[in-house]
Amino acid sequence: MRYKIETPNAPAAIGPYSQAIKANGFVFLSGQIPIEPESGQITAVDAVAQTKQVMENICAILVSQGLTFDDVVKTTIFLTNLEDFARVNDIYGSFFTTDAPARSTVQVAALPRGAKVEIEVVAALP
Repeated sequence: MRYKIETPNAPAAIGPYSQAIKANGFVFLSGQIPIEPESGQITAVDAVAQTKQVMENICAILVSQGLTFDDVVKTTIFLTNLEDFARVNDIYGSFFTTDAPARSTVQVAALPRGAKVEIEVVAALP
């Protein structure tokens, strides 16, 4: 079985996808960009502020399922500029209190709505 996850505390999908899907003991979060849930807009300008918003969006989806960042087992970070890697890494790492999950980081040509960072997450259900 698979279940659609949707919370008003994270940005609504801007296309034909779900915020997340629960299936087979995991929660698969769609890539999150730094959209503010309240306004539906990206207001953060630099990669640091955008990463913080992305991680807050991810947190809202995890919390809606009774999960925390400690339940995250895999992430993928998409950056439009790898020169932002160290700054993004500092913010990203501050959200994990135990062993960090497996991760990939890649540079991409562009992201939706001109975002500088997008992060997707897979979390294991307890």
